Amino acid sequence: MIFGQRIPAAHIMRGLKISVKVLSLSFQAGLVEPFYGTICLYSRERREKLSEDFFFHILPAEMQDVQVASESRGIFFLDAPSASVCLLIQLEKPATEEGGATPSVYSRKEPVHLTEREKQKLQVWSRIMPYRESFAWAIIPLFDNSISATSGGCASPNCPVASTASISGSSSHEVALEPIAKIMLEDKLAHSSGGSVVVEISNLNKVKESYTEDSLQDPKRKVHKPVKGVLRLEIDKLQAGQADLENISESGSVTNDSVDLGDRPTDSTLIKSLSNGADGPHNSKVKLNFHDEKGTPRNGTNPLGNLDFHANDFQAFDFRTTTRNEPFLQLFHCVYVYPLTVSLSRKRNLFIRVELRKDDADIRKQPLEAIFPREPGASLQKWAHTQVAVGARVASYHDEVKVFLPAIWTPQHHLLFTFFHIDLQTKLEAPKPVLIGYASLPLATHAQLRSDICLPIMRELVPHYLQDTNKELLDYLEEGKNVFKLRLRLCSSLYPVNERVRDFFLEYDRHTLRTSAPWGSELLEAINSLKNVDSTALLQFLQPILNMLLHLIANGGETLQVAAFRAMVNILTRVQQESVDDNERNRFLVQYVDYAFDDFGGHQPPVYPGLCTVWGSLARSKAKGYRVGPVYDDVLAMAWFFLELIVKSMALEQTRLLYNTLPLGEDVPPMQLKEGVFRCIMQLYDCLLTEVHERCKKGLSLAKRLNSSLAYFCYDLLSVIEPRQVFELVSLYLDKFSGVCQSVLHDCKLTFLQIICDHDLFVEMPGRDPSDRNYLSSVLIQEIFLTWDHDDLSMRAKAARILVVLLCKHEFDARYQKQEDKLYIAQLYFPLIGQILDEMPVFYNLNATEKREVVICILQIVRNLDDASLVKAWQQSIARTRLFFKLMEESLILFEHKKPAESMLMGCSSRNALGDGPVSPKYSDRLSPAINNYLSEASRHEPQGGTPENGYLWNRVNSQLSSPSQPYSLREALAQAQSSRVGASAQALRESLHPILRQKLELWEENLSAAVSLQVLEISDKFSMAAAAHNIATDYGKLDCITTLFMSFFSQNQSLAFWEALLPVFFRVFELHGATLMARENDRFLKQAAFHLLRLAIFRNDNIRKRAVIGLKILVRSSFYHFMHTARLRVMLTITLSELMSDVQVTQMKSDGMLEESGEARRLRKSLEEMADDHRSPNLLRECGLPENALISIPERFAENRWSWSDVKSLSESLLMALDACLEHALLASLMSTDRYAAAESFYKLAMAFAPVPDLHIMWLLHLCDAHQEMQSWAEAAQCAVAVAGVVMQALVSRNDGVWSRDHVASLHKICPMVSSDITSEASAAEVEGYGASKLTVDSAVKYLQLANKLFSQAELHHFCASIVELVIPVYKSRRVYGQLAKCHTLLTSIYESILEQESSPIPFTDATYYRVGFYGDRFGRLDRKEYIYREPRDVRLGDIMEKLSHIYESRMDGNHTLHIIPDSRQVRGDELQPGVCYLQITAVDPVMEDEDLGSRRERIFSLTAGGSMRARVFDRFLFDTPFTKNGKTQGGLEDQWKHRTVLQTEGSFPALVNRLLVIKSESLEFSPVENAIGMIETRTAALRNELEEPRSSEGDQLPRLQSLQRILQGSVAVQVNSGVLSVCTAFLSGEPATRLRSQELQQLIAALLEFMAVCKRAIRVHFRLIGEEDQDFHSQLVNGFQSLTAELSHYIPAILSEL
Repeated sequence: MIFGQRIPAAHIMRGLKISVKVLSLSFQAGLVEPFYGTICLYSRERREKLSEDFFFHILPAEMQDVQVASESRGIFFLDAPSASVCLLIQLEKPATEEGGATPSVYSRKEPVHLTEREKQKLQVWSRIMPYRESFAWAIIPLFDNSISATSGGCASPNCPVASTASISGSSSHEVALEPIAKIMLEDKLAHSSGGSVVVEISNLNKVKESYTEDSLQDPKRKVHKPVKGVLRLEIDKLQAGQADLENISESGSVTNDSVDLGDRPTDSTLIKSLSNGADGPHNSKVKLNFHDEKGTPRNGTNPLGNLDFHANDFQAFDFRTTTRNEPFLQLFHCVYVYPLTVSLSRKRNLFIRVELRKDDADIRKQPLEAIFPREPGASLQKWAHTQVAVGARVASYHDEVKVFLPAIWTPQHHLLFTFFHIDLQTKLEAPKPVLIGYASLPLATHAQLRSDICLPIMRELVPHYLQDTNKELLDYLEEGKNVFKLRLRLCSSLYPVNERVRDFFLEYDRHTLRTSAPWGSELLEAINSLKNVDSTALLQFLQPILNMLLHLIANGGETLQVAAFRAMVNILTRVQQESVDDNERNRFLVQYVDYAFDDFGGHQPPVYPGLCTVWGSLARSKAKGYRVGPVYDDVLAMAWFFLELIVKSMALEQTRLLYNTLPLGEDVPPMQLKEGVFRCIMQLYDCLLTEVHERCKKGLSLAKRLNSSLAYFCYDLLSVIEPRQVFELVSLYLDKFSGVCQSVLHDCKLTFLQIICDHDLFVEMPGRDPSDRNYLSSVLIQEIFLTWDHDDLSMRAKAARILVVLLCKHEFDARYQKQEDKLYIAQLYFPLIGQILDEMPVFYNLNATEKREVVICILQIVRNLDDASLVKAWQQSIARTRLFFKLMEESLILFEHKKPAESMLMGCSSRNALGDGPVSPKYSDRLSPAINNYLSEASRHEPQGGTPENGYLWNRVNSQLSSPSQPYSLREALAQAQSSRVGASAQALRESLHPILRQKLELWEENLSAAVSLQVLEISDKFSMAAAAHNIATDYGKLDCITTLFMSFFSQNQSLAFWEALLPVFFRVFELHGATLMARENDRFLKQAAFHLLRLAIFRNDNIRKRAVIGLKILVRSSFYHFMHTARLRVMLTITLSELMSDVQVTQMKSDGMLEESGEARRLRKSLEEMADDHRSPNLLRECGLPENALISIPERFAENRWSWSDVKSLSESLLMALDACLEHALLASLMSTDRYAAAESFYKLAMAFAPVPDLHIMWLLHLCDAHQEMQSWAEAAQCAVAVAGVVMQALVSRNDGVWSRDHVASLHKICPMVSSDITSEASAAEVEGYGASKLTVDSAVKYLQLANKLFSQAELHHFCASIVELVIPVYKSRRVYGQLAKCHTLLTSIYESILEQESSPIPFTDATYYRVGFYGDRFGRLDRKEYIYREPRDVRLGDIMEKLSHIYESRMDGNHTLHIIPDSRQVRGDELQPGVCYLQITAVDPVMEDEDLGSRRERIFSLTAGGSMRARVFDRFLFDTPFTKNGKTQGGLEDQWKHRTVLQTEGSFPALVNRLLVIKSESLEFSPVENAIGMIETRTAALRNELEEPRSSEGDQLPRLQSLQRILQGSVAVQVNSGVLSVCTAFLSGEPATRLRSQELQQLIAALLEFMAVCKRAIRVHFRLIGEEDQDFHSQLVNGFQSLTAELSHYIPAILSEL
């Protein structure tokens, strides 16, 4: 809070107003005569009236006149509810003839009905009888809590009246209070603050004799029978507002004409006094601007703000007004006269007439019309009557007579009382009063007395009866005793009761009217004695006293000037001490300056020159070192008052000078101060500045107050005088406080600027020279920037705050809503941005909160700036342009809206609490930024359940929300939370809010963030256009200003509105700067853009997702035009997809615990498909705000259209493949450890999907290699290593690295067919920051070749090892590393030896076994109905693989499925499969050699010796034979046994990168029984011949040869082998089968048999040559066997004997 901060002077009045309306009066006897009454507020405790009387009357129905139905209400004012405050009601009726219908009629017990005659008599009498007698009274406590239990109602002071009205019995001290009124609560309004209550007063106390009000509370008074009647009142509580008490207008004139001055010619002086003429007496200085609370019936205006007030409402004057410690704010000048008792020696029917006379010279002269009338609407009366005291010796009265006093009193003004007696004997005509005597009371001597006055009664009047000399001539009643007792109450805002004030007024009048000698010493004395006036009197007459002192200061002599000034300082200091508001300003003084002071209405010279002179001379004396006493400090403390007076005086002069000459509707032009006066003000200002400077250093709070006062002084002057004169003062100030000074001084300077720049005309201020722009704004910018460099953190915050608030004011100022105005303001503040760019460290040193405020200001300035000015800011230097965009980037970071608990992923918009991580503050300590335009929309929005896509309407939330504990407005709530220090942290503060307000805050932040982003986007768009025109300073090679901003945009949470706006800008930027942005220098940007577009393609919000798809297409289009192909972009997208997949949850758990594809993955797939969808593309473009042909239109500078949908489709497919591979890998997560085959396959798919990016390709291949090594699948692992080496090698060959050539790559391709033999430039396309060929070196290739070599040798595939080592040798050759070369050749030697060893082994070498596995059943998923060839280690038997696969797949079965293994290898037919069962069919298969004749009927003995050894063991075809019979038997003899041969072709060849390959082709052949037989014999023949013909080098090899020969011969020539040759002959050559064979088959069979026997014979001979002694017996057996076999065969083939 700024010291002395000014607030509107509407002070809240405490207190209540109670309105009372009389509804009806009814008696059991009937109401036939009129009744009159008064109501007033009465204090039982103090036994005195608190207000004047409100008169009412009630007529019987017959006498009522329709027109004058009395609807008036009495309105009473109360300071506070109190139990002792009552309504005193007194009733009177016309005095009745003696013996007539007396008041006792009304208190009979039983209902009484007056006879017709009595009724008529009463009515006639009441018409002719003008005099009244007292009838009854009642007291109603308004706030009586003691008896609320009787009705059980509410009796709190908030209710309009107590729940029961009661009255005391015989004594106010009695405990037993009898309830006498019952209350009807209309509509239960009693409990609301403004409801009315109807009170029925049934116990009216009847009066037997006349009484005074004091005697009502007398315990000794006689108790009378109550009246049998009910008086109904309506009582209402109204809140007293300021408007009711002070109807004030700005100009300070009387705004109400209730004081009608025209009625009384005698009061013409009052008119003068109110017109403020200088010739008037002292009262003329009382400037009364407030309405008359008495509410005279002729109210011209309705001073009450409330609409339910009527013109004839009577506002009862509150007597406490005259005793309160506050200035009189209304005009009242009257005396209330209370005749009390008249004591006479005999009984009379006495009443008194009261009148006011001007003098006593002429007794026949009419009295003044000064008595307040009792009837509403009547004019002032000449006199008033009391009621008649019937038959009393001591007549008592309770009447109140209100007498208006003349403005100017003379000693002759007096009250005259006339006493009359009425004879109430029955007469036909009205009774005539008989005059008894008179009493007179001079006002001047008695008016201010508060005690009772006793007067004698004169029998008759003589002229000049007031003069003492005539007293002896008068004749008095009762021997001249003082028999008449009365009381006066003077209520006057014109006539001071205090003697010193009266003396001052008197001396002042004499001085101004020149009636005393001119030296004015008496006046000096009177002025000096003012300091001893008691505070109540001083406050009550504060305004006239100040007016008079100011008059003396303005044009008294020097002595009087100084005395008046000092007296004024003293008075002001005393008043200030009485009470101050939060801003150290006393409200009575504020009221005086703002409303009462009017500088003598132009009838005298203005005050300000005199005031400045007196004060200035005092200040100069102090500056020169003279002693000026304590008054100087008091002047400084009250400086605000004097400064405001000076300005008000100038403003009034300005208005008066120019008011009449101005055309209508024009503003008053500023006033040029005279040189002398201005110099005086400058000197005074300088002195005060020095005081501020010196006292600040001492840390005195007075200095801060004085500083604020000086600021407000300049602020006010700007509205009144020529601004350039004020700028003199401002520059004087800034010279005193130049640069970065001490904190406390700097704080003062900031406060000064804050106040002065808050001026309404701030924007329109001129410069100091006519050529300059706004002086104040340039000063402000300079100082604010200086402050941001200040050490004191609070100063920085304050400076930022000042700027924000100022810009907010401009933004919402209705005068500056045109675009050119906004531009002017933006240009005014634009230099600030320049200063920040020149000194960026200043900005970086601010904390986050201040940065936010500064950034908001920068954006606000730029927002309204024209393009030309912006471009100028970018033309100075590249570095400066870069800094500008650094600021923009900062703004995005500072205002990023991080949704609570929302990771990068999207889709979820949970609103749970914030994470614990450090977050930037959401709003500053005071809800930053104050009321800026950026948040005005947000603060008006109300969430209606939904995302920010919905439009919000402003709906008032349920009323429970708006309570003092939970304010409705977000701003109030935050302010409240901060002031109560709830929010120690942002988190705690958030949680302290109501949920709806929390949501509102969230929404506000979101909207603010979006607005900032949109603003920055607009700036970047303008920048891109300017860069295209090449008229700014920036790095055209990289356009880093644009790229960094776009990276910020993409990497932050943004609203839908932002994404909608982004796309057209994104398109334009690539259209204009595609070549630059797609260049290698901007790889990082491109990669980020690709990543975030893919990220957005996952969003659940379809609008954002579609825009991401279009964004990707824009990248593709640029790629076509600037690269001619999409290879490079494919690499980018593949890389980013891989990065994204590590962040995205691609799977989700199903209810059954299994995994399935997640929504994110589905949405990404959909986006990638849409990317290549050429049919939907135009619609998408249109929805995203781009032209339908945006993609296929040809950019400038290009001739032909390069867009190709087929390329886009292939790009899309390759990305989808990568997505599928990732998804499949993720879905297998739970099976990875059990199903190693599937795991390896998923790694393989990933490697293939990410093939465009060497790094990723290699990464997944190495994962796969590891997986194979764990499974001990050495050959597959080696293949992976070869593939990796192949990738590296290809890259090197494409780079012409010089070590290897295409031939080497081709030889690698032979080992691993996956290594492509054609060299492409893909690898160079993969050069992306962090990825690419930089890692692809010769050394890494050698490393992986060596790994492959090691793994192949573990798999015993030595011929592969040889090829690999031969690839390593060129490297060492080129490098001349002979040691390594030697090692390589040694290695080669050992490899070839191993190969030799394998080949010479008698048992054929097999490196693996192969099995065909068929899957049938829906639980197998995508394996269902597919066949695979599995490559297993050579020791795995059929049973092992069955067990292994059963184990893997049983775990996948659920309760409804079982696993079954098909035991044979026949063709599976779909109709044979049972539902609910999953089948596995596992068959051992043999690999097929490249040149093998599959149609051969020979049996296959799998030895590769025949085929030559060096051939690589690479297989892609496999076969298995299945025997069967055609007669339906499962087994038959040789003659029935057919054979089914199946040949399977795989996708790729073994050894592959995986353990199993899909069968893509299956062929089958059938062999008849005889072909089988021939095949069997031919197979044996071939085996024997093979053994015989194989060359053996040395004798050492003979032993293994002998063994294999013995084995084969034993199986061939032993007769006991039934399945041998003999069984064939038996089956086919005996009897029936021989006749079934075709002759050709028969010939073939016989030829095969003959050949077989011939080879056996040769073999036996060779065997004889090889054996030693120990094998002689075995040889004999062989010979015998052969001979007996020949003998057997000769039965079937006679020719055999001759053949052998």
